[in-house]
Amino acid sequence: MRTSVVLVSSLLIVCLAGTSVELYAQASGQKLSPEGQAALQRIIDSAHHPDLHWPDFPPYKAEMKDFYTRTGSTLGWIRDRKPTPQAHAMIDLFTQSDHKGLVPDDYDASRWSARLQKLQGSASDTDLANFDAAMTVSAMRYIRALHIGRVNPETLGRQLDVSSRKYDLGEFVYDKVISANDLAAVVKTVEPTFPGYLRTLDALPRYREFAKVDTGKPMEVPTKPITPGGTYADLPRLSRLLQLVGDLPANTRVDANSTAYQNTLVTAVKSYQVRHGQLPDGHLKAELIKEMNVPLAQRVRQIELTLERWRWLAHSFPQPPVVVNLPEFKLRTYDENHQVILYKTVIVGKAYGHKSPVFQKEIKYVVFRPYWQVTPTIQRAETVPHVEKDRNYIKKENFEVVTADGKVVTDGPISDEVLAQLKSGHLRVRQKPGPNNSLGLVKLIFPNEDNVYLHGTEAPQLFANEQRDLSHGCIRVERPADLAAWALRNNPGWNLERVQAMMNGAQDNVTVNLEKPIPVLILYGTVAVDEKNNVFFFDDVYGYDKQLDEALKKGYPYPTA
Repeated sequence: MRTSVVLVSSLLIVCLAGTSVELYAQASGQKLSPEGQAALQRIIDSAHHPDLHWPDFPPYKAEMKDFYTRTGSTLGWIRDRKPTPQAHAMIDLFTQSDHKGLVPDDYDASRWSARLQKLQGSASDTDLANFDAAMTVSAMRYIRALHIGRVNPETLGRQLDVSSRKYDLGEFVYDKVISANDLAAVVKTVEPTFPGYLRTLDALPRYREFAKVDTGKPMEVPTKPITPGGTYADLPRLSRLLQLVGDLPANTRVDANSTAYQNTLVTAVKSYQVRHGQLPDGHLKAELIKEMNVPLAQRVRQIELTLERWRWLAHSFPQPPVVVNLPEFKLRTYDENHQVILYKTVIVGKAYGHKSPVFQKEIKYVVFRPYWQVTPTIQRAETVPHVEKDRNYIKKENFEVVTADGKVVTDGPISDEVLAQLKSGHLRVRQKPGPNNSLGLVKLIFPNEDNVYLHGTEAPQLFANEQRDLSHGCIRVERPADLAAWALRNNPGWNLERVQAMMNGAQDNVTVNLEKPIPVLILYGTVAVDEKNNVFFFDDVYGYDKQLDEALKKGYPYPTA
């Protein structure tokens, strides 16, 4: 008898549960007439909404279908024939999307007011279906843009995989968004949380305001550098610009009629030079004034492009990463709280022919006193021609010729037979370890198809250059012992002293595996914002800003393949 009661109770619970689901479906979404349902289905099937600013949405077709399957073919943003509070909240985000460095009209920001007005009258079911579909497409576009960016970096040749981080948007919008108590808070969770990203967001409105109030008047480009103590006719304009962007304190009194370049103005120019990746000598050179004449609207665009690139990154890592910013010629390491531990000057691949790749990998081991294995490309293009001119080149440069399995053939004069095998690639060239090795005394390896790694150098004087795209693609690190010690911090017994001893010891080509692999990000951003909210701008050394800007100007559907 007791079992029967339990069974009956269970059946009652199931029945009640079924009833509650039906009631929820009715309460949570607006049912449509056959005419309205047909209108909605046409939009989904065609992946085309004629009322949208960007009407075609093929990348979202399957997710739209999934979303409306989950709603039971009712509307997600309409109840009692009126837009839901969540719809209004989402529209607010669309209209404010420029705060995120996005384009409001990508999400129909200028069209929602008229659509809302239309629904206040006697809207048809087709009107309701059109509104709801426009909301869903725009919401999916907005959430994806904030989470992984608009343009897939792989379509631009960057080796960053965003596809693995894509939300199932049909599920996400249905489960998390359309019934959210605080929709803005839910949407905020899809963004990166890196302090650098957040600081770059904060810089955007500041530079937009600068662009609004600045006159944009170009300054005279000097024919010869003007040094401290000299005179410069456009000094009043220079002073106003430096005050506007914060290099010259706002409370500094400037004589509007003075042309004397001295004192606080020199200090302000040096600050500007540092923020733009230049040597802070305080000289008003032609290159510097040309840099200052770049419209502030272009600086705003650099910030927007950098925000897009931030979103390409994974939002968390198993360990604090090593980050190299190519246009900045800088490397940073971080602790668990995103605080910078190491800040290093680097040399990167040449802009013409030897660009360093953009990717995310893992540092797995460190090699002390390494060989430099000359790449096949360099061997063909550079080493072989040198050998043809001078058969003693291999010996002079401390190289040796080896077989594919590393057996030494010769480190002396090169015979015709050996030269022929070097040309064909059957023999390889490597440089012996030691202080004169092109890799220096240590390298950090993150296996990759481009054969790129972090290493030292035999020419540390090059770190003083202002423009440091000088390598064949690998990244040379100033004072690399610090980086090697940081990378080995989880290996018992390893510290800076031991690292330096290994680098200067007698044992060559010693490999030490890391206890824990370390993420390494080689990135490209022409803007960086430090912990004090100083904004730094860098030259578009590889032309990648221009490439991304052109892709974004095309609008939806952005390159996603």
